Amino acid sequence: MVWLVVNPKQAIVLVAAGSGSRLGMGVPKAQVRIGDATILEHALRACLASRIDAHVCVVLPPGDDTLRAVVDHSGGPSVTVVEGGVTRQASVRAGLSTLPSTVRYVLVHDAARALTPPEVFRRVLQTLMDGAEAVTPGVAVADTIKSVSDGWVAATPARAGLRAIQTPQGFTLQLLRRVHSETSDADITDDAMLVESLGVPVRVVEGHPEAFKVTTPLDLMLAEALVRRAREHAGEQQ
Repeated sequence: MVWLVVNPKQAIVLVAAGSGSRLGMGVPKAQVRIGDATILEHALRACLASRIDAHVCVVLPPGDDTLRAVVDHSGGPSVTVVEGGVTRQASVRAGLSTLPSTVRYVLVHDAARALTPPEVFRRVLQTLMDGAEAVTPGVAVADTIKSVSDGWVAATPARAGLRAIQTPQGFTLQLLRRVHSETSDADITDDAMLVESLGVPVRVVEGHPEAFKVTTPLDLMLAEALVRRAREHAGEQQ
């Protein structure tokens, strides 16, 4: 799929600069294969399959020619590459710095959530276009969650009000650039949390179970099973 978006009003920053140390494969996480394609290829396919007319900026580990070749092969003229930093925040800021001046809305997506269905991208963007400044997808949690202090249970929050947060997260570009310039905290783990730290409300929309983050070997096994099932289903339809 190759297209050129002229004067884009939307952008996707695809963050693929992680080391993948918890996955234990000895290569950057985005290079790890799920079936016949790398995590980065799957994630980039998901961005493009959303059919959003967006400029896509892929943030890669510095000097990673292997992943740059993946983008060159799988992307198009509206897909660019920038090198990331030592933290996720630095990598997102690097992506934001390259976006065209016409962009109004930006979706920030973790490549590790490689199997995120296209409709999640569209749902987040539509909520932005309907007036929200910040949007994140989330799914209900199945487990009972405990707040723990010094090895003791401190509280049990009501499960009905809890969500496991995913990406892509969407923002007005003006807001996201502002919070990145004003806030720097190593304990902040996603962009919605940055926005929350300034008191800006974040809208939660429905995510998807397949938008899980590939972090551990067990996650990778699940991703491989899903890709295999999708391939088998596609073969049955032919």
